[in-house]
Amino acid sequence: MSSLVEKYLPNVYLIPDEFIEATKQTLYMSFWTALIGGILGIILGITLVVTRPKGLLENRLFFEILDKVINVIRSIPFIILLSLLAVTTRFLVGTTIGAKAALVPLIFGVVPFFARQIENALLEVDSGVIEAAEAMGTSPIGIILRVYLLEGLPGIVRVSALTIINVIGLTAMAGAVGAGGLGNLAISRGYNRFQTDVTIVATLLILALVFLSQFISNLIIKKIAH
Repeated sequence: MSSLVEKYLPNVYLIPDEFIEATKQTLYMSFWTALIGGILGIILGITLVVTRPKGLLENRLFFEILDKVINVIRSIPFIILLSLLAVTTRFLVGTTIGAKAALVPLIFGVVPFFARQIENALLEVDSGVIEAAEAMGTSPIGIILRVYLLEGLPGIVRVSALTIINVIGLTAMAGAVGAGGLGNLAISRGYNRFQTDVTIVATLLILALVFLSQFISNLIIKKIAH
């Protein structure tokens, strides 16, 4: 097996440790971005739903401001966001290079996207169920926890899977500016040094992570549905 790898993937054969380390960095960035960005995204998504016109805690001015801010941040290309947040990143973590530094722009980039996805998922919850809960005297917090989040759970899982896939893609893009991970390996060694086999294997590993996250989310959705 090793002889085949050495023959067809000569550059990959020479740097197995770098691939292991790059995969760990990608998983590190993806996990913490998904966790922190997920929590913040759910909070903002719920806020958008309950403060919108005719929402549980209607506040048109607050909703309009938050809605516009999310739209603006979502409109900024991630590669530009990396540059815009360089000063903030350096202030928070002391550097702009490496996987830890990449968490700052990754979270900033993911939160608005996920918040919008959560908003859309929660808006699919049957309004009749919400009205029934209100008629029974359920508090807004109770409706959020026991109606919106519970009834909207399948949709939340679906958009979470979509967001994780997006996060994995963003970690690869962050790698282009020295964040580490498989994206950095594909660019720094594969592209810059014309080592095509390194680029191909790094890409396949990224795709494997994407397919794995999608597979797990599909299993969770099926379990919830039943």
